Amino acid sequence: MQHFDSAATRAALPFDALIGALEAMFVAGCEVPARHVHAIAGADGRQRGTLLIMPAWQGRYMGIKTVNIFPDNAARGLPGLYSTYLLYDAASGAPLAQIDGDEITARRTAAASALAARYLARADAGRLLVVGSGRVAQLLAHAYRVVRPIREVLVWSRSHDSALALAAALRAGGIDARAGDDLEAAVRQADIVSCATLATAPLIRGEWLAAGSHLDLIGGFTPQMREADDACFAGARLYIDTPEALQKAGDLLGPMARGVFAPDDLAGTLESLCRGQVEGRRDDAERTVFKSVGTALEDLAAAMLVIEGLRGKV
Repeated sequence: MQHFDSAATRAALPFDALIGALEAMFVAGCEVPARHVHAIAGADGRQRGTLLIMPAWQGRYMGIKTVNIFPDNAARGLPGLYSTYLLYDAASGAPLAQIDGDEITARRTAAASALAARYLARADAGRLLVVGSGRVAQLLAHAYRVVRPIREVLVWSRSHDSALALAAALRAGGIDARAGDDLEAAVRQADIVSCATLATAPLIRGEWLAAGSHLDLIGGFTPQMREADDACFAGARLYIDTPEALQKAGDLLGPMARGVFAPDDLAGTLESLCRGQVEGRRDDAERTVFKSVGTALEDLAAAMLVIEGLRGKV
């Protein structure tokens, strides 16, 4: 069985190839059962963590990602999330590779946002606002530059020091980036607003979003989390990565409960966009919103790219 550590996984998943692999997988489709979610309790009965199990398979490959989420790890000086990915031969069940799950998750998440923007952001979108400074936020500018002519990146984070550090890292990589401390002003100037935070109350207000802008919401992956207020959805064309977003994303559940939009108002999914079954952006004036919660389809596409890249070198 092959082993791919974080560096090897990262090297095998350049964004141009990964975005193409995701698009191809959404077109072809694969089997994606509902993810398993298990609460992990300690000896005192209190929940210590959450275990997610995310399987998917297609043709010759079968993969399973496990995600361990332990919020108390911060007090121990440890990451709050660990992830691994196991890829198998779907014909025999034989293990083929263990791949760094954190790299797969972060890179496929950023790539999915860029893939959606290929259909939803204006063709001339050049100003990107990244809201957040964590693992996924650090990748967004690199992914978006594959699909749009990004010439300026502004970074906003609750920790201004973290925003400064991310902007500096982007500049070191040849990207014109700076940190901002006025979120409203940054949103008003942006062609694309991409949020990758753990916010539980809205950060982005619809009244700030410019005509023709594209809003990308990544972080709110539980019913308790929100990055955007109701006005962000009013008058905008809304797309989601998978139907699961309607059951678990706080950004969608709240507005739906308040009648801001109904499930039937959705313009499409990432699958239907990639298959050409629905329209993407129709003109330069309309606002678009993309809400993602992640799917094992994306993980499998990334893992297949890793293993096929290896086989292409031998």
